[in-house]
Amino acid sequence: MLAAAIPRFSPGLLKRYRIRSFATTAAVRADFTHVVIGGGVIGLATARALAHSPSSSSRSPSTLVLERHASIGTETSSRNSEVIHAGLYYGPGTLKTRLCISGREKLYAFCASRGVGHASTGKWIVAQDEAEREALERLHAVCRDEIQVPTRWIGEREARETEPSVRAAAGVLGSPTTGIVDSHGLMVALQGELEDAGGVVAVNSTVTNIEPLYSSSAGTDKPGSGGWRLTIRDSNTGESSTIETETLVNSAGLGAAEIHNMIVPPERRMRLYYAKGNYFSYNSRSPTVRRLVYPVTLPGAGGLGTHLTLDMAGRLRFGPDVEWVDSPSDLAVNAARFPDTLAAVRRYLPDIDEGALTPDYAGIRPKLGRAGAVGAGKGFFDFYIEMEDGYAGWVNMLGMESPGLTSSIAIGDYVRDMFYGTRTT
Repeated sequence: MLAAAIPRFSPGLLKRYRIRSFATTAAVRADFTHVVIGGGVIGLATARALAHSPSSSSRSPSTLVLERHASIGTETSSRNSEVIHAGLYYGPGTLKTRLCISGREKLYAFCASRGVGHASTGKWIVAQDEAEREALERLHAVCRDEIQVPTRWIGEREARETEPSVRAAAGVLGSPTTGIVDSHGLMVALQGELEDAGGVVAVNSTVTNIEPLYSSSAGTDKPGSGGWRLTIRDSNTGESSTIETETLVNSAGLGAAEIHNMIVPPERRMRLYYAKGNYFSYNSRSPTVRRLVYPVTLPGAGGLGTHLTLDMAGRLRFGPDVEWVDSPSDLAVNAARFPDTLAAVRRYLPDIDEGALTPDYAGIRPKLGRAGAVGAGKGFFDFYIEMEDGYAGWVNMLGMESPGLTSSIAIGDYVRDMFYGTRTT
């Protein structure tokens, strides 16, 4: 899942490229029309959409992705459950719900047409007591009456015959449109389409400074009206390069606050909160489960609970939990969390073999606050995707956690529409 992509571009070559200016701004001899900071799945999907936009299609290269690591997608994009979410949890009227539902359909279609590994496995959400049953009933009502996401009750007999190993003492709500995807295969396909459209991915490229430029003829005196100047350090050689772009997208994921804070004045600076999720693999053929199984997520939770997912080979894995950490580089599985994970799993899979569970990997979710994973709870934070107030040509994306993988293609289209004024999402 963490396989490396072959680097295609290096900062030392950036200065060779000159292109025409962005059609809606003053004429500047920028190196690129669009620069996207961050080569995760959302950054790649956004760059792909921008590279295929009408004002970019005749220019080469028009769109540049800057990735600080040696390969694409080595942070949150590849350290997650690889679930295609249905859009159940985020409440009516939220950007997460809108983009997840749209993104789910676009993702299934993209994977089917490009040969990216995926499967529509379906998902069960299982209740073990009356309080969880009531939460499931509220979730079902919202899905049916407000957001039109398919769900159905699984009867006791059907549940027992279909998944005899799964315990659901108070009921099962099924989500037929949930699935799984090969996240690395998806990112490679997105990168390929970006490059086919003339875009470029520069790995080992760390942004160290961002300067908004001004233009007296752009009809606005906002910072960025004349484009943006970025200083980039090659992490292999230490060499720095400076490039100019007409527009800027912050899709830096775990590093998005750092990019944001390079640009805004001190009073607008912010921080992210890092929710680490520990995953455990399962090395036994028994019990057998053929779909994803989730516990009920109660309001205010920081995640969706330690759930059962499948990889593309049908192997079981469990996670993530929620462990708040100070550093986004804290990626070692915390073995001390194992007893809590085992207890959480045994609530819905009581016959699990404790000896077959082994630490697998951990991922970090960049959050705008502690808790708030579902729309019904206090402290819920929606996606922050904005043409940043007070600036020209800067789309800022913060707190891009789940369902970011599912929503990625829809997010890319959404950002393209912010620049070009069309509406397809």
